Amino acid sequence: MQKTDKFYIKTFGCIQNTADSERIKAFYWEKGYEEIDNWKEADLVIINTCIVRESAENRVYGLINNIDQLNKKKASFAKATDGQTKIIVTGCLAGLANKDKTGKKMAQLKRDFPTVSEFLEIEKISYDIDPIRDKKKIALIPISFGCSNFCSYCIVPFARGPEVSRKMEDIIKEVNEVIKNGFKEVMLIGQNVNSYLNPSKSPFDKGDFLVHMGKKRFHSSFHILLEEVAKKDLDKISFVSSNPWDFSDELIDVIAKYPNIDRLLHLPVQAGDDEILKKMNRGYTSKEYLDLVEKIRSKVPDVKFSTDIIIGFPGEDEKAFENTVELCKKANFEIGYLNKYSPRKGTVSAKIYQDEIPQAEKKRRWNVLNDLING
Repeated sequence: MQKTDKFYIKTFGCIQNTADSERIKAFYWEKGYEEIDNWKEADLVIINTCIVRESAENRVYGLINNIDQLNKKKASFAKATDGQTKIIVTGCLAGLANKDKTGKKMAQLKRDFPTVSEFLEIEKISYDIDPIRDKKKIALIPISFGCSNFCSYCIVPFARGPEVSRKMEDIIKEVNEVIKNGFKEVMLIGQNVNSYLNPSKSPFDKGDFLVHMGKKRFHSSFHILLEEVAKKDLDKISFVSSNPWDFSDELIDVIAKYPNIDRLLHLPVQAGDDEILKKMNRGYTSKEYLDLVEKIRSKVPDVKFSTDIIIGFPGEDEKAFENTVELCKKANFEIGYLNKYSPRKGTVSAKIYQDEIPQAEKKRRWNVLNDLING
C-alpha cells in the first residue's frame, strides 16, 4: 500500500495569512497530501511567515531550527526508516526575497537556511482554488492583496507588492458559495480593504480622483462591494483592515443602512501626535482622525472602534505620547492592539530614524495605554 505523505502548516501573522493558509491546505490536499497537527510527524512542513514584527520572524527561525534538529536525529539512526522532513517557507519572508530584483535577499535566505526546500511566493497559489476553511462559523474572503501606502514603519508593500484587487464578480461568487455551504458570517479582508478598486471598472474614469485627509486617492468602490454583500442572507459582515484616508462618506452610509454589517470597526490610528503621524507617513492629523470617528458615530450611533497603536516610534517624546493618550480618551476605543516599535530592515523608518527609546520606557507606555483601553 502506497504511503500517503503528511503535511503540517504553521501560520504566523495577520488574518490575510490565515486566509492564504486555507488556500495552501487545499492546494496540498489536491496533490494527495494528508494534513496532520503535529509537525514532528510530517513529511512536509509549510511555514506561512510574518515579518511585520521581529518576534514573529524569530519564531519562524526557531521552528526551522527545530525541524533541522529533528532531521539530524532521523539521520543518526542506522536504518533511517523515517525520511527527512521537507520545509517550504511562504508568506512575507519569502515574498520579500522573491520581489528583490537584485537577488541578494534570496541568496542570503538560502545561505541562512540551506535546509529549506523552497521559498514559495504565495501568489503562485491561485485564488481560484476552493479553500479549506479553518474557521467553521466565519468565512474569510480576500478582496485585495498587497499595499501601496508605504507607511514608513511597514515592510508589507515590499513583501506583498502593490495593492491588487480581485474582480467584484469573483468575490460575489465566493460569497454565494459560502452561503450555499451554510456560512452565515463573512469577513472581507485586505491589507487596506477599503481602498478596494473593482478591476472591471477603469480607475481613470472621470471623477474617480479625490483628496481625502491630505492624500490624493482613487475613489474606492469598496462601498459598492460591501453593499452587494450586505444584501445577502448573512447575519454578519465584517472587514479588516481599513484605513482612515479611504473611509468615505458613501462607506459610512452603507454601514448605517445595513444592520448586518459589524458595528465593531477596526480603524488603525497608530499614533495621536501629528509630528509622529507625519513621520509615519500616515497622511492625516489627529484632529482629522477624531473628526472621522465622530462622523461615523453621528450616522452609526451603536458603532464601536478597535485600533492599532505603535508605541515608542522614533521621536515620540513624553509630550507626543501624551497626545496619543488624549486621542485614545476622546476616541474611546473598545479594543487596542498595542505594539512596541521595532525597526524592520528595509523600511524607511529603519533607514532614517534611530530607535532611541529604551525598551523599559516602551513597556511603561504600553502599560499606560493597555490600562486605558483594554483594562
